[in-house]
Amino acid sequence: MITYFYWAMVIAIAMGFVFILGRLDKWKVGLIGALVVFIIGWAAYFFHFQQLFVKRYGGVMSITVPEGQHHIAATWKDDNLWIENYDPASNTCHFNEYSKGNLLQGKVTIKNCNPLLPGPASSSSSQTAGDSKSEIPKPAQ
Repeated sequence: MITYFYWAMVIAIAMGFVFILGRLDKWKVGLIGALVVFIIGWAAYFFHFQQLFVKRYGGVMSITVPEGQHHIAATWKDDNLWIENYDPASNTCHFNEYSKGNLLQGKVTIKNCNPLLPGPASSSSSQTAGDSKSEIPKPAQ
């Protein structure tokens, strides 16, 4: 919700430039001012506010899982989002960092991680009730 409010304010300020300077017959200056407001608003959102809004105030953000991978988990470290995906073709897990502005992105690769395979079955679960070797002791009388 706050993301939509942010963009509504950026658009309102830009339109305010055009409206006020247009009434003074300075359309060119008004349009240039509106363009500058849009560029500053976009840069501030992309390089600072996007992840801050999502993490702290319930903003909106979408990330696409790469083709052929399975999403496992997502977590926050400070204001940066880390996504874990599994690639069954290479049997590796990839942790990718989405930092502010996507300038400094970390990546960690774990080989032979097998996160989606079931663990080994325990021997007690494979036994049937009739062939159990241990007996329940009877209460003393």
